[in-house]
Amino acid sequence: MTATNFSSLFLSAEMLSNLESLGYNEMTPIQAQSLPIILQGQDIIAKAKTGSGKTAAFGIGLLAQLDVKKFAIQSLVLCPTRELADQVAKEIRRIARATHNVKVLTLCGGVSIGPQLGSLEHGAHIIVGTPGRIVDHIEKGSLKLENVKQLVLDEADRMLDMGFADALKVVLDACPSERQTLLFSATYPDEIKKISAHCQKNPQEIHVESVHSDAHIEQHFYELREGDQKDVAVQKLLAHFKPQSSIVFCNTKIQCQEVCDLLRAQRINALALHGDLEQKERDQVLVRFANRSCSVLIATDVAARGIDVKGLDAVINVELAHDSEVHVHRIGRTGRAGENGLALSLIAPKELGRLNRLEDYLQKPITLENLPENDGNIGIMPEMVTLHIDGGKKDKVRPGDIIGALTKEAGLEFEKIGKIDIFEFSAYVAVHQSIAKQALQHLQDGKIKGRKFRARKL
Repeated sequence: MTATNFSSLFLSAEMLSNLESLGYNEMTPIQAQSLPIILQGQDIIAKAKTGSGKTAAFGIGLLAQLDVKKFAIQSLVLCPTRELADQVAKEIRRIARATHNVKVLTLCGGVSIGPQLGSLEHGAHIIVGTPGRIVDHIEKGSLKLENVKQLVLDEADRMLDMGFADALKVVLDACPSERQTLLFSATYPDEIKKISAHCQKNPQEIHVESVHSDAHIEQHFYELREGDQKDVAVQKLLAHFKPQSSIVFCNTKIQCQEVCDLLRAQRINALALHGDLEQKERDQVLVRFANRSCSVLIATDVAARGIDVKGLDAVINVELAHDSEVHVHRIGRTGRAGENGLALSLIAPKELGRLNRLEDYLQKPITLENLPENDGNIGIMPEMVTLHIDGGKKDKVRPGDIIGALTKEAGLEFEKIGKIDIFEFSAYVAVHQSIAKQALQHLQDGKIKGRKFRARKL
């Protein structure tokens, strides 16, 4: 029995059996270092990135200390975005399958507060939510936190980046002072240390390097001359390398939209992700990129944090990140699971200082290259199309219902149906380009669960 085996921890037989069924065979570094401390009830401040296994680390810790018979809110997990909160809640529910009657409730902005008020009246054990909406409920008196024993701040640095400092203070003040506080952050700026000092008691510090290696990432740095347009340079890189799936990072919302507009003018299937989007627009962008019906996502760092897309071919930096650690975090999204990935960075003359700092940080020389020459024909076409259905969880629509409607009733091939995402009031299904017209026609004319729903192509 090794220290990286879950059975080395004081967990119930049911929990261990469930973890094994979920494919949790050995602990990741963050789990091995943090779980023994969490299970002892101590505070931790952990530096860990997306994909390190931190959600399971605190999820297991919360559930192991939960008193199911006491139907009160015992744990609160704060996340910067609704997408991350949904992912975290989903993972905690999976881990909780071994424990009967555990109720996990998500409270996030971007959706009506009415149904949440109804859900809160029925109670919960664990709340996962975003700071703004949690504060809304605290101020309405609909959320009582006096029984909270564990508080988790997930991606705390990003919550600060998004301007949630005041909201965090309100939440911290609403929780009992005698509690366990678990703080996770991808970066470790001074503001995080201040928050830790304010809300934690003798926290154990854990620093885990990303489990992701850059061994499979091929990096290129391209020198731009005075007057070179960055959006045109991005177009050249896409035309030369032809990645089927790529994220293009910009440092500002304006630049983000400019690059997106240029690519779309060139008939490239590109979408922008930044802070000015409404929640529904943001949901649709993320759905389309994750299900491979959009080839290029142009995003700011704050908007893209927490996105973990499988099979990402390339990361393009329109501008170097101000922080070298953020650069490494950006490019770490590609080249995963043994696949090869590309990291392509554009360097303007004014960015040479940033490049020198990155060179020092990486501890290896960086060679500047000229932009590749090409005919400008990008030729990237996503293989999937997203269809939007005007019915979701509130209508009891499940993925199996959509699959049944398309395969059993419409006779379409199961292999040509991709990722399905179900939200409260809507659902999205990715289908192969070759069956998109038939699938849409059937969804418009046919029924799901005996009901007609409106459907359209995004």
